Amino acid sequence: MDRAATSQSPAQFVAHKKAARATLGQMALAIGIAFFLLAFLLFPVATVLYVAFTEKGSGNFTLINFIDFANTDLFVRSFWNSFYVSAMSVVLASVFALPLAYITTRFTFRGAGLIQTLGFLPLIMPPFVGAVAMLLLFGRNGSINLLLDEWFDFKIPFMEGLNGVILVQSIHYFPFILVNLSASLRNIDRAMEEAAQNLGSSGFRLFRRIVFPLAMPGYLAGASLVFVKVFDDLATPLLLNVKDMLAPQAYLRVTSIGIADPMGYVISVVLIVMSVLAMWLSARAMKGRDYATVQRGGGGLMKRSMNRFETILAYSVVTLILLLVLAPHIGLLLLSFATVWSFSPLPDGYTFAHYSRVFGDSFVYIKNTFLYASLAGIIDVVLGVAISYLVLRTKLIGREWLDFMASAALAIPGVVLGIGFLRAFYGVTLWNGQPLATVWIMIVLALAIRRLPYALRACYAALQQISQSLEEAAENLGAGKARTVRRIVLPLMTGGIVAGFVTSFSTAAVELSATLMLVQSNSDAPLAYGLYVFMQTPAGRGPGAALGVIAVLLVAVCSWASHVLIERTQKAKGATS
Repeated sequence: MDRAATSQSPAQFVAHKKAARATLGQMALAIGIAFFLLAFLLFPVATVLYVAFTEKGSGNFTLINFIDFANTDLFVRSFWNSFYVSAMSVVLASVFALPLAYITTRFTFRGAGLIQTLGFLPLIMPPFVGAVAMLLLFGRNGSINLLLDEWFDFKIPFMEGLNGVILVQSIHYFPFILVNLSASLRNIDRAMEEAAQNLGSSGFRLFRRIVFPLAMPGYLAGASLVFVKVFDDLATPLLLNVKDMLAPQAYLRVTSIGIADPMGYVISVVLIVMSVLAMWLSARAMKGRDYATVQRGGGGLMKRSMNRFETILAYSVVTLILLLVLAPHIGLLLLSFATVWSFSPLPDGYTFAHYSRVFGDSFVYIKNTFLYASLAGIIDVVLGVAISYLVLRTKLIGREWLDFMASAALAIPGVVLGIGFLRAFYGVTLWNGQPLATVWIMIVLALAIRRLPYALRACYAALQQISQSLEEAAENLGAGKARTVRRIVLPLMTGGIVAGFVTSFSTAAVELSATLMLVQSNSDAPLAYGLYVFMQTPAGRGPGAALGVIAVLLVAVCSWASHVLIERTQKAKGATS
């Protein structure tokens, strides 16, 4: 027997036993998380890949499905349409975001904080809901074109075909560029700008040669998100009756022909590849380049006051952009109260009947949404805390793979996950013969997987800010691992946990792509599905708009509550420190 082992004191022996038990507990936790991710993320995605690369009937490996894809004009046209729409949405979103970000970070004038807040609002509305409002305002017979036809005798095809998808998507997703670019501009070392000015650079040349290149990491991060989100979006093209894009084609192939048709899975693989490729190219573009600042904290761009002409010009540009990006909210609110709104710039009359219908016959959508989104949020924060703790506080081999697998859900389009769930679990039947894929709990699991990366990053950041010495002190005083986590770690992580839950809840509440495949009846449908059903017909658009307003308010209240709770938690930490 080892001499060191025989010379251990009873206290040391107990400590080693506790450490061994803790390690076994960590291993069991890691295995449980890995099993969950394998079952509800990797297995559905692997099923999609398997069907795409196997021959129907024989099950042999084949590339014939992809050859058929490349030889089908509809699919090739859909691919290039999706690419074109995504690229042009990035361009138009940049046109919206660049002026707002630069003006609010470069100049001193009132309302900069309000402009940033209003610029973030489009994200709290589902894009397919905004599409209907945009049709009423900018469509062929929408408010703007009716006025243009009356005053100037011409119309502008804002919402015709792919133009409509580009306009709606760029308005909805431009905040990704705005937020990331604004943060990068604030972190630029002002000494760099001063040095360029001393060498004679100014105006647009200064912005083009110095400011924008230094802010490139933030811009590319936002632009890649916009590209991926637009490329994968399903409901917006469908509501605008644009079906020759990849995501709608994947959905239509599976729902119209059946889950055995391989082409829906081939399209799904193409969607995954494009998502991963866009993220990889974004990271690759930054590789080998130095964007670091010399000054600690960056210092931000040197703000200056504007003269009268510049002030008028800046406010005019900002007001025009904000009116355009907030148009879906304005149109949705008007539609929710409209009696009739057709071939007229504004509704003919106003009523509360749509809200009465929503809170009466259609309240099941709201009830289901609270249930599904709450359960998904709870699952996400539990997994987020557990994965964060295993990665940051343990030495388990392979723990980084848990983080990687959970974060990989970002690269999986919602329609692909929905198709994967349907294919993987439809053949699994319960005791009553019901396919597992049609049970409402599968909607919850799909929502949880889709939003897990958001909750994980919030929990990870919160745990990074907690000194490990606090846990070591508690363990030195006799507390076990479980008690230390319960009494020390979790209370200190409250802000991150709340932020993760609210982010998961609010985004899951308006998620449609992953759930559209899984909803089998209205009694199990969430709010986003109800919105989609209502918006399909002109008669249902009034109640649909009312439901959309409720969805926007729900997300807005959740975001506000998250902000308040996080601020209170930070103040409490500051008071006790």
